[in-house]
Amino acid sequence: MTTDIESGAGAPAGEGRKLVITWLTLVAVLVFAMIVLGGVTRLTNSGLSMTDWKPVTGWLPPLSHEAWMAEFERYKAFPEYQKINKGMSLSEFQGIYAFEFAHRVLGRIIGLAFFVPFVLLLIFRKLPRSMAPRLTLLFLLGAAQGGMGWFMVKSGLVDHPDVSHYRLTAHLALASLIFAVLLWTIFDLVRPAGERPAPAPAMVRRTGYGLLFLIAVQIIIGGFVAGLNAGFVYTDWPLMGGRFVPEDFLYMQPLYHNFLENPGTVQFVHRMVGYAIALTAIWLYLTSRSGGLTTRLRLGISALVSLVFLQIFLGIATLLYVVPVALGAAHQAGGMLVLAAALYVTHELWFSGKKPASG
Repeated sequence: MTTDIESGAGAPAGEGRKLVITWLTLVAVLVFAMIVLGGVTRLTNSGLSMTDWKPVTGWLPPLSHEAWMAEFERYKAFPEYQKINKGMSLSEFQGIYAFEFAHRVLGRIIGLAFFVPFVLLLIFRKLPRSMAPRLTLLFLLGAAQGGMGWFMVKSGLVDHPDVSHYRLTAHLALASLIFAVLLWTIFDLVRPAGERPAPAPAMVRRTGYGLLFLIAVQIIIGGFVAGLNAGFVYTDWPLMGGRFVPEDFLYMQPLYHNFLENPGTVQFVHRMVGYAIALTAIWLYLTSRSGGLTTRLRLGISALVSLVFLQIFLGIATLLYVVPVALGAAHQAGGMLVLAAALYVTHELWFSGKKPASG
């Protein structure tokens, strides 16, 4: 059995289909930019510069010197200024404020870019009602992401001037989920209606699904790395402090705390999962050479493997150069591109393994 979107029966046709694809692609590009900008905000320590949340009215920054001074005085009342940035100038404050402000405004733009066309397409019947539940879920996930962002920021406005790494990871994971659902929907729409390629070999399908799972896990671990500032703990490679396994690998008690709160352990696990992804990607490429796959799928696998190794290179360079903003942002962007390629390959494998609908 297939859904209407999968079979093509419930998808918009002709110009309407192209319009929906263009709209969702634009939103996906904005979400990608939002994730990268979020990484820059984190890397520049800008995320706690705005100490309140105005989801409806917060479209404009302070527009006068007096307004800027009032905003700066509010910031001075919180731990980040008192414990880390005490004595910073107004211009320095404006510098970090700009990144967080841009991040929040882009979130509002994404909300409008999704919601307004969604409603108009429904009104003018350019969007079949069978797509409405998935797109409604996407809108709700986006709204939840805004709330999650503020929930994360609030954790850094207390005694410890840094956001909870658990909340930061949840924020990244939810953003990645939104990006993934958008892409999957786009892939559904661009697939020719009724096309049923020959099934891919079971080994290729299992390896592709496993690779997507590892990539999803790695994104979550990456959130822990960022939240714990684990990238600054060991900046050598391939060893960690001159050892393959870091000296502080399991020093916390109970042991499971190491995998949640020990920066050295988290970085080590991030490296090991990276190696597992590389080996799985190579195996996927080798098993896909046996033939029987569509040209699209073979090209998708080649692109995925290339992006995996580019991402590994970016990760190593980010470590060796001690997490500069440009490389850190590129590494975050690379992670989303790897996710996008893995989703495309998985989508192709999913349809190649489905049985034709009966009746």
